[in-house]
Amino acid sequence: MADATRETMEYDVVIVGAGPAGLSAAIRLKQLDPDREVVVLEKGSEVGAHILSGAVLDPCALNQLIPDWKDKGAPITVPVRQDNFYVLGEAGKMRLPNFAMPPLMHNHGNYIVSMGNVCRWLAEQAEALGVEIFPGMSCSELVFGEDGAVKGVVAGEFGKQADGTPGPAYEPGMELHGKYVFLSEGVRGSLSKQVIAKYDLAQRAEPQKYGLGMKEIWEIDPDKHREGTVTHTMGWPLGKNAGGGSFIYHLDNNQVYVGFVVHLNYANPYLFPYMEFQRFKHHPMVAELLKGGKRVAYGARAITEGGWQSLPKTAFPGGALLGCSAGLVNVPRIKGNHNAMYSGMHAAEAAHAAIEAGRAGDTLSDYDRALRSGPVAKDLKPVRNVKPLWSRHGLMASLGLGGLDMWMNNLFGFSLLGTLRHGKSDAEATGKAATFKPIDYPKPDGTLSFDRLTNVSFSMTNHEESQPSHLKLADPDKALSVDWEQYAGPSARYCPAGVYEFVGEGAERRFQINFQNCVHCKTCDIKDPALNITWTTPQGGDGPNYPNM
Repeated sequence: MADATRETMEYDVVIVGAGPAGLSAAIRLKQLDPDREVVVLEKGSEVGAHILSGAVLDPCALNQLIPDWKDKGAPITVPVRQDNFYVLGEAGKMRLPNFAMPPLMHNHGNYIVSMGNVCRWLAEQAEALGVEIFPGMSCSELVFGEDGAVKGVVAGEFGKQADGTPGPAYEPGMELHGKYVFLSEGVRGSLSKQVIAKYDLAQRAEPQKYGLGMKEIWEIDPDKHREGTVTHTMGWPLGKNAGGGSFIYHLDNNQVYVGFVVHLNYANPYLFPYMEFQRFKHHPMVAELLKGGKRVAYGARAITEGGWQSLPKTAFPGGALLGCSAGLVNVPRIKGNHNAMYSGMHAAEAAHAAIEAGRAGDTLSDYDRALRSGPVAKDLKPVRNVKPLWSRHGLMASLGLGGLDMWMNNLFGFSLLGTLRHGKSDAEATGKAATFKPIDYPKPDGTLSFDRLTNVSFSMTNHEESQPSHLKLADPDKALSVDWEQYAGPSARYCPAGVYEFVGEGAERRFQINFQNCVHCKTCDIKDPALNITWTTPQGGDGPNYPNM
């Protein structure tokens, strides 16, 4: 609020987000100079509460950051022992031979992990070095200097009433200023989105592309558990309706991560990503694995899929975009945590050099160059055409041409295809309802498949109901005149938490936002055809509370 009186705290570097990128940056800064003043602000109730990832971790970046991570007790203890790749039909499957896969697709030397637990451990390492970490501190605003550079953030604003006015327990929050501000908010971060627009950072980049990743943790029959087994599938049930696929990772303690990704450039507005995930679990291969088990957790998040050609300029006046705020996921590998960690390390090194040289608030061009010439570039460039090939020509062309392109890059270091473009944004890719037919989805059986609200309860998400909704409509009328009348209300389907509903009939129909259900996936901010919904941060500590994701 413009008239709020806030205290100010000064740091060398302010980091927004305690994910792998932000925590790696904090650790590296302290390694370079133990006296550096570094703060990390995390919107979740604790570090790891909002972290959701597959995850098979490539430890290459961690090996550089903390070479003795095994001795320090990192929760990285389940090495990948077996890789399986399948194309599914409705009742059968076809295994793709491992030898046909480019080497970058192999998981030898990688680990099945809970990234939430890895981040909790990274936070312990950072705090031991003297980093200040404040969970439950949403960063709601950017603070700009007179020269237009970012100089800080507003964090810890609490107690607004539903209409946005201060309540009786209102706290205006604090301004935390830094010589540099790192935004490591994850996918489609609200502050990152503002920075990209303000400084036109994506001017020379292709539109960012996204997927929606949904994940359940299952405890299964010990006789079926195969610790260290990694399985990926493509094909059924999505077919031609959308790109995407699944992952099934056997970690320890008879637990299995079961996940499903739907590319958000699908055209049919009747597609229901959550129900595609639930239907997938009824495939004979999956149903047999899960039979007799129980689902113990659920969550969802968007995934950046644009890759190399969608990478915006990552340094701006006063700060830098880290990790998924920039979009560093390798789509065919379904991995981005290692690149996020590299980005944090590169940003820390660039900021350290700048501060040592007496600089502050300028553009860390060395960081952007390091991303585009170092290990992140070597990871993303060889796979840059897989996503656009899949989007244009479908699954089989992606397997054939994409596989050939990756092999060419691996063997000869170049691509015959050059760098393909993505074209439309995911919102623009949505087709009008009149040109498509509704999709009939089986009703969840309550054993293998579940309705959304039941599953959302397993995310432990919670939002204080008296606060303003953190989901903002640019034009409330468009929810009916565009979303409903032209596109048959896809917001009621693309949200994996049942936040959006169309209630009533005819002239009584209205759009309802159940923001309390939100798991912070940000799909609505990405897929809404009219770009009418903006995701912002709720007050600190609200949202999901993932225990082991």
